[in-house]
Amino acid sequence: QVQLVESGGGWVQPGESLKLSCAASGSIGTIENMAWYRQPPGKERELVAVVAKGSATSYADSVRGRFTISRINAKNTVYLQMSSLKPEDTAVYYCNAYIATLEMRNVFSIYWGQGTQVTVSS
Repeated sequence: QVQLVESGGGWVQPGESLKLSCAASGSIGTIENMAWYRQPPGKERELVAVVAKGSATSYADSVRGRFTISRINAKNTVYLQMSSLKPEDTAVYYCNAYIATLEMRNVFSIYWGQGTQVTVSS
């Protein structure tokens, strides 16, 4: 069984920074891509940023230059450093990972965290 647990959400004022963390635990064999998604109030979930196992990254246009995704493979952890936050960044943020378990090393599945709320407001 695999679990993803996010932490670091909260309330900040516009222009401030916040760092999210997501740790994967359980029967983990291999983790390929890790990503952050977000779901603003009343809207669909959207991709924010992706980091590959080899650390290549990709960002949504709306956050490029303000957010930085990174990972520490030895800790099975992905981070999202968010700077210059705007009210429109308010959302529930979810981490996501493409994982093969120790029991089924050739079968990859997508796992999701439970979400963490980020609110940007003055």
